Amino acid sequence: MEPLTDKEIRASFVNCTKGDAARMKLPLDFAELPWPDLDFLGWVDPGAPLRAHLVVPRPDGPVGVTLRVPAVGRTSAMKSSMCQICLTSHASYGVTLLAAPLAGARGREGNTVGTYICADLACPLYVRGLRQPKLRGGRAEESLTPVEHIERMMENLNAFVDRVAAG
Repeated sequence: MEPLTDKEIRASFVNCTKGDAARMKLPLDFAELPWPDLDFLGWVDPGAPLRAHLVVPRPDGPVGVTLRVPAVGRTSAMKSSMCQICLTSHASYGVTLLAAPLAGARGREGNTVGTYICADLACPLYVRGLRQPKLRGGRAEESLTPVEHIERMMENLNAFVDRVAAG
């Protein structure tokens, strides 16, 4: 992913107001982000921990989506769960259901779409083996190449972002 500026990130959001985008806090480590290892930018808002954000590069420019994080204490009864974006298995606390308000009028009416995703939003790092889940055997053995893993992850993410943006 090519590095993005603060202004580019804030202008990319499709499911929140310009005021909300202006108020969101960027990742605390924004200046040190490993841009070459990122296929998308994802973070939990340090100023509003029940909000998370994704910014996905697209040919026409980045598309940002704001998400709701479940309140603390809502944990799954499952011993492990799998991210629907990168297909990494985690202990139950490593994957969370994030809900995105739909873009436009439907989102303003309260309609959302959700997905189970790595709680730290570090899917690109898991796919590349740069971060390991806290679960023995977290990434299943597959015959896909690293490039194919990344392509699949981005297809899954783009399908989710398309659902949000379509309203």
